[in-house]
Amino acid sequence: MGKDYYQILGVDKSATQEDIKKAFRKMAHQCHPDKQGGDEAKFKEINEAYQVLGDPKKRSQYDQFGSQFENMQGAGGFHGFEGFRDFSNYAQGFDFDDLGDMMGGIGDMFGFGGGRSRRRKQRGSDLHAIVNLDFEQAVFGVEKEVILEKQVVCDRCSGAGNEPGSQVEACKTCGGRGSVRKIQQTILGSMQVEMPCRDCSGEGKIFSQACQKCHGHGSVKDKVNLKVRIPAGIDHGQSIRLAGQGEAGPKGVPAGDLFLKIHVNHSDKFERDGFNLLSQAVISFTQAAAGDKIDIETVDGTVKLKIPAGTQSGTYFKVKGKGVPRLNGSGRGDQLVRVVVNIPKGLSKKQAELLKELGI
Repeated sequence: MGKDYYQILGVDKSATQEDIKKAFRKMAHQCHPDKQGGDEAKFKEINEAYQVLGDPKKRSQYDQFGSQFENMQGAGGFHGFEGFRDFSNYAQGFDFDDLGDMMGGIGDMFGFGGGRSRRRKQRGSDLHAIVNLDFEQAVFGVEKEVILEKQVVCDRCSGAGNEPGSQVEACKTCGGRGSVRKIQQTILGSMQVEMPCRDCSGEGKIFSQACQKCHGHGSVKDKVNLKVRIPAGIDHGQSIRLAGQGEAGPKGVPAGDLFLKIHVNHSDKFERDGFNLLSQAVISFTQAAAGDKIDIETVDGTVKLKIPAGTQSGTYFKVKGKGVPRLNGSGRGDQLVRVVVNIPKGLSKKQAELLKELGI
């Protein structure tokens, strides 16, 4: 009868991968042989279960064949499960990388995974800068020049760190692996872990002469001019991410990203509301009462707006399609014009009487 790995970890068959990880972490802490009250046999069993259920592909095979799982493995039906039944050395068989992820970076703390593999996950620092735009530039988009002083790949050694033509050989301490194995005391007891080699800084190689320009770092400080296309419709406070335009990483490590935060200057003519623009027009009492056609300023230029007779102060009129282009979309917003009626002051007696006769 095959083992029920779900029962061993105390989870249902419908459990998510995250549920399985949490259950394994909890039981691994409880049963570790180096802890008081630990159970080595149980520890081996739960690790065996997790090696299968923690891998989506292996879990799928296990779910398919159920209780015949072990028999199928013995008959050659499965590949990649060798060693899970024979768990005589729990420290070497333990999945340190996965445990490091589950426990919030313990793998990095104790060096699980090796030197060069961890170096590949590194990259240069991200950079942040502010780009100032006029109101109309934000509406229609613009190409801006951004000047940065940042770490760039050394052009003398192409980021390698060694002087061109100098001798490069494998590190003798780690044998070119970039990492060395050590026994460390962790919260799970004594474990064999891999640490970055100090002699080669995890590179696996040593050169006879460092680059004269970057002194072995692979990058140097330099001033860079970037031309950036700011898209039409971008708004104040939004950011643009430029992948790989941040600080260059050491010795060929990928560069970080550049984040440009947009600052849009205030406009005396327009106010932005999403993709719509708000503006105001002052008309005379006569224009409001009798109606008229007036000139309205838009971001595209001047257009005519019809004012119907009897228009009240505070009325809004829509000028369709004269707003802001929709960012990463199609079409434009509208312009909403608020009409303010200028009530005349200092009317003469005759003017006042005429208005009364008109019943206004």
